[in-house]
Amino acid sequence: MKPEIALMIEGQNGLNWTRWQRIARAAEELGFAGLFRSDHFTNPEPPDREALELWVSLTWLASHTRRLIFGPLVTPMSFRHPVLTAWMAAAVDDLSGGRLVLGLGAGWQVREHEMFGFDLLPPRARFLRFREGVEVIYRLLRQDGPVDFQGRFFRLRGATLRPRPQRPGGPPLLIGGNGPRQTLAIAARYADEWNAVLVPLERLRELNARLDEYLAREGRRPEEVRRSLMTGLIFGRDSAEVQRKLAGRSEEALRAWGILIGTPSALREQVERLGEAGVYRVMLQWLELDDLDGLERLARALLEG
Repeated sequence: MKPEIALMIEGQNGLNWTRWQRIARAAEELGFAGLFRSDHFTNPEPPDREALELWVSLTWLASHTRRLIFGPLVTPMSFRHPVLTAWMAAAVDDLSGGRLVLGLGAGWQVREHEMFGFDLLPPRARFLRFREGVEVIYRLLRQDGPVDFQGRFFRLRGATLRPRPQRPGGPPLLIGGNGPRQTLAIAARYADEWNAVLVPLERLRELNARLDEYLAREGRRPEEVRRSLMTGLIFGRDSAEVQRKLAGRSEEALRAWGILIGTPSALREQVERLGEAGVYRVMLQWLELDDLDGLERLARALLEG
């Protein structure tokens, strides 16, 4: 199986309206399957760069593209209340004609939470909040009747989103992260798609097998949850350009993170191996926000033929 190829943009890494609009139009015209982006205020380390707010940018994308699948990778429960996330997601999905994939995560980046006054919480409480928030979103989108929920972090009494999502059940839910216990267990219960992040092929196979075990416990079949991967990319027209972009970094160390490295033919082989391992969609992290020529070369390398 040949995976779909989508782009992933780091929205806190210098993204502004001009860049976002150019990238979106290029992604659609060049034939990429989708366009995803992070949801952060800033990077883990300075300097701080321009950062375009996620849901505002997705609203523009919904009404200015025709076919791209899109969504957050991922929107954190640590500074996004699940009721508002569900409400916005249903509206943006309706606006796009049913193209949103709602990516959800627990939150992880310490610096942005400290800077802007959000409580990240210790890991155990953070994942309890995440599990509660995912259930709230799941039920608000998929339960037509009023939702009652009593948790440690969130409470609902007779809550119903109106209007109901045009797509039955609302947008598909993607759970992002590599945690073999908490994250995969949540994905097995609620997700339509699980997204691994920066993992090499063998580790991806191990996590896939673990997810299958959790799905069996939930009475779900493996094919009910699609598997996708978000990973980095170092791409060059020839070996010399690849070496220039490596800039002295260890290729072996980068591959240990699952980063795809190489010329067009090498990238095609790596993507094919991911497909053989069950990956349905690969989201390639594109950091060179002004390099539209490079995007075109990437499209020719992976989308043609």
